[in-house]
Amino acid sequence: MKRLEEIFVAANGWALIAILAAMPLIVGANISLRYLTGHSLPWADEAARYLMIWMTFGGAGLALRVGGHVAITNLQDALPGRLQKILRGVICLGLLVFFAFMVQVGVEYALRMQSQLTPALRMPFLYVYAAMPVGFGLLIVHLLFIARPFVMAGEYKPGDEDAALPDAQNG
Repeated sequence: MKRLEEIFVAANGWALIAILAAMPLIVGANISLRYLTGHSLPWADEAARYLMIWMTFGGAGLALRVGGHVAITNLQDALPGRLQKILRGVICLGLLVFFAFMVQVGVEYALRMQSQLTPALRMPFLYVYAAMPVGFGLLIVHLLFIARPFVMAGEYKPGDEDAALPDAQNG
């Protein structure tokens, strides 16, 4: 299971790296063409915008893994240990229900938009709006991988980059 998780996280990370690399390449090529030839790519801005949408939804799960989303822990911190675990369990369950709901809503919305085409790329909006159910699906998988350590100890799984950094409090 650990190996499957590592492969999943690595694949998610590499997909985001590919998207992040494509965005400046497309925009940079458009700028270069505009100044060198006086013509620009009519689809460049649109493609970069849609890649940004995919990167946002695709990266949300990786941010969840390391506690990168906004959290208010005052109530949790005020509770005794056992109640903290119960609260974190309720939070995980609530997140799972919300993420599953958003997958459903995202699929419905993407399917509703499949006949409409994007202005410049002329591709179905289905491919743009599919980022939402895919992203929330990734959030579900990431949450399932980290739920046990989060509920039991209130800890997030540090990424490889976090493990290499010195602890900020200990200098």
